[in-house]
Amino acid sequence: MVNPRQIRAFARAVGQLAKTDRLDARIIALFAERIRPEARPVADAAAQALAELVARRRQLVEMIGMESNRRRRAREPGLVRRIDDHLAWLQKALAELDRGLDDTVRGSPVWRAQEDLLTSVPGIGEVTARTLIAELPELGRLDRRKLAALAGLAPINRDSGNLRGRRTIAGGRRPVRTALYMATVTAVRWNGPLRAFFQRLRHAGRPPKLALTACMRKLLTVLNAIVRDGKPWKQA
Repeated sequence: MVNPRQIRAFARAVGQLAKTDRLDARIIALFAERIRPEARPVADAAAQALAELVARRRQLVEMIGMESNRRRRAREPGLVRRIDDHLAWLQKALAELDRGLDDTVRGSPVWRAQEDLLTSVPGIGEVTARTLIAELPELGRLDRRKLAALAGLAPINRDSGNLRGRRTIAGGRRPVRTALYMATVTAVRWNGPLRAFFQRLRHAGRPPKLALTACMRKLLTVLNAIVRDGKPWKQA
């Protein structure tokens, strides 16, 4: 329900610097009493299993990337051969996991329908859709501002007096943000409305990263509306 960093920050705010199991229990109870975080439903066993599969796929992709980098730097023949063997094993494990993910998602009428809705949007592929289904189950249930905050895409004000600081994004669910970033990079090329929005921001002088982040928020808003309404993407 709550990011542990919030509770530690709360503990420091009330002057509780020491940390033991008993003190932690007291601070957690006090945090819940004072802050009253919104209760969220616990994911069922199927949703938890899907989240684990998606997380494992992400780990395998990261390991393949790291081993590929090591392979490019390796010179000793025996070491190269062992890295190649490990890469082949990782690729096989990834292929098997993808088949398992496909069976899991397509075996559920709800997830299958949600994946079909999400992949109807240009730029959204199976990997992004399944990441959103597993890591952002609130999609289609919250307003765009709350959803942007969950994904770590909400601009954070840094103002003081007459000083207007630079807005930046922070926090949120990193896997969701990463998946949306990769999808947006593709979408600004192949998704007509999003491409026009990106170009309009660039022509207005916005830096590329800022324009891309704005497109990520816009894409997330579109996906949220599509899942909420149950209607696939239609080019205007």
